[in-house]
Amino acid sequence: MKLKTPIAQHICQLSCRALLSLTVGFCASTFAQEAAKEGATVQSPRFKALSLEDLNVYQQPLGQQVMKVSSIGLGGPYNPLLRSPVMGQRMFDLLYYLRWNSSVPLRLNEFAILIIGRQWRSQVEWFAHAPLAIKAGLSPEIVATLKTQKRPEKMAEDEAMVYDFVTELTQNKRVSDASFARARKIFSEQQLVDLTTITGTYVTVAMLLAMAEEGVPAGKEPPFKAGEP
Repeated sequence: MKLKTPIAQHICQLSCRALLSLTVGFCASTFAQEAAKEGATVQSPRFKALSLEDLNVYQQPLGQQVMKVSSIGLGGPYNPLLRSPVMGQRMFDLLYYLRWNSSVPLRLNEFAILIIGRQWRSQVEWFAHAPLAIKAGLSPEIVATLKTQKRPEKMAEDEAMVYDFVTELTQNKRVSDASFARARKIFSEQQLVDLTTITGTYVTVAMLLAMAEEGVPAGKEPPFKAGEP
């Protein structure tokens, strides 16, 4: 239908603009709500959080040990591990050795864990181990650069070796003769075995965290923001 007067045309234009504005606003609101729902789903653990009081007779011994050493309580990888307490105990014992009794110096140990945490974009691994790495003597600049997915500059010789060794092993699924020879000049055979085990074990930890959709403790800021690689 053709509008015959300028006033009628103006009224029609205003009505169309209002309708468009309402439609866009409704769509934006709906999208935001859905995005929030999706975000909440991602952040919600798939396994119910447990307290010591929730643990059965098989879980209690492991839970008591975890509470003595964990900065995140029974959260993180321990939440799913408690669902399989025998395996969880074996994993706890391995982690205990790798964290506090490994032949690899603590600074380099934590660096290797952070490299895996960054590869997997593991919120919990980074949240828990970045402060520990810095406390152990790893430069905050190295930690900050690693977080941006770049090879840190100004690394000490042993730090550069760990970065290259872990990165090559995980990305290429092998270690070249040249890289092994370089590592062997710095590390003993035991240290190379421990470093490799640290690398693989924290891939397993990252997998557990990803499978269970475990996040950082309530009220804490995730280290990797939405939209960041």
